[in-house]
Amino acid sequence: MHGENIMETAQIIWGMDAKILATVIMILTYIALFTETLNRAVVALLGASIMIFAGVLTQSQAFMGIDFNTLALLIGMMSIVGITEKTGLFQYVAIRAAKAVHGNPRGIMIVLALVTAFFSAFLDNVTTVLLIVPVTFQITKKLEISPYPFLLAEIFASNLGGTATLIGDPPNILIGSALNLSFTDFLKELTPIVILCMLVLTIIFDFFFGRHLVTTNLRRQKIMALDEKQSITDHGLLTKSLSVLSLVIIGFILAEHFHIANGTIAMFGGAVLLFLYTLGNDHGERDRKVEQIFSLVDWTTIFFFAGLFVVVHGLEVTGVLSLLGHEFIELTGGSVEKASILILWASALVSGAIDNIPFVATMIPMLQSTEVLMGGREAMMPVWWALSLGACFGGNATLIGASANVIVAGMAAREGHPISFLGFMKWSVPITLVTIIISTAFLYIQYFL
Repeated sequence: MHGENIMETAQIIWGMDAKILATVIMILTYIALFTETLNRAVVALLGASIMIFAGVLTQSQAFMGIDFNTLALLIGMMSIVGITEKTGLFQYVAIRAAKAVHGNPRGIMIVLALVTAFFSAFLDNVTTVLLIVPVTFQITKKLEISPYPFLLAEIFASNLGGTATLIGDPPNILIGSALNLSFTDFLKELTPIVILCMLVLTIIFDFFFGRHLVTTNLRRQKIMALDEKQSITDHGLLTKSLSVLSLVIIGFILAEHFHIANGTIAMFGGAVLLFLYTLGNDHGERDRKVEQIFSLVDWTTIFFFAGLFVVVHGLEVTGVLSLLGHEFIELTGGSVEKASILILWASALVSGAIDNIPFVATMIPMLQSTEVLMGGREAMMPVWWALSLGACFGGNATLIGASANVIVAGMAAREGHPISFLGFMKWSVPITLVTIIISTAFLYIQYFL
């Protein structure tokens, strides 16, 4: 998605307009993605390959379309999180938080939601819920109460919290990399609204669920008897992991002043932590540990992104996205205010129904093509923040709206507490509407009042 480096492609391929051919390939790829008939990485790579075989792109053009900064950022952070996860830090924090409210179920629901939101801002949502949800089941079993409200709160918190930073959610990584936005940009623009929405979420859940969460003092004592220190499996590795993670975050914040890409910082952090993790081991053990950590990297997601970038680039070089961009300008009358509101609500609606990553990957070059006619990058920033908020918050709308939702539902079903699609929407639709309405007001006050 490098608009400034687009190479011209043939306008007629096999007697067909290149725009039509690229669009057909994209539609078929996206249908296969949304119906989940095949693994999403396989679908994206097939779509990318067909773009090249069909003559829409050359191989060099295809590689130009891949955003390697995004891939590097994902691989680096996945490596760091994979090693940090082995220390037991996240379970420690969850148990410590539960004990901080003296085993009160009403307080535990709130603090676990806040912990989930915080971790989701710095880790990917799926990793966060995979770490927090098992502790939630452990706690609710001891309190002998339903985990349902806890799980709902954690799902919503994971999607809200992930919106707060550059690295919290894949749409933000895509937007940040394409626009060369810094970690600080996301903190400054999106963290305030995430905090506000989290406050509203906790008030809603405390009102509808918290007041009814009661247990006995004896059961609360079981929570207080938990020893969070036993969760820490490797104190030395914990120190190394926290040190590297802290330095990487600081690096993200300082990167804009030294013109270093976020992907480089994440990859360097991952390499340093791998070095520290394997330091002092013999050759065989060192290689085993490195291979183990690399196996924790979600390569399906990495190759999915790579293939998707190529498919979208096919639309870009043939001029399809530029054409859509002009239609978008006609629809909004060139108004940044109308464009922002339209993108916010459309993103939320689409992201609730389908995976938000293909949607955002397609929207980025389309919106980039409209920047000149809508006043330039600076004038268009409200539209970009609207895309982030809509895509990330929209993930809360349905049980399939975000990967974290699906993961939690699967874990809940295995524990004998299934979350139904319609039962989830009873809470998810109102929560999503409230947060999008708040986002609309926030954007209007911040940029257009």
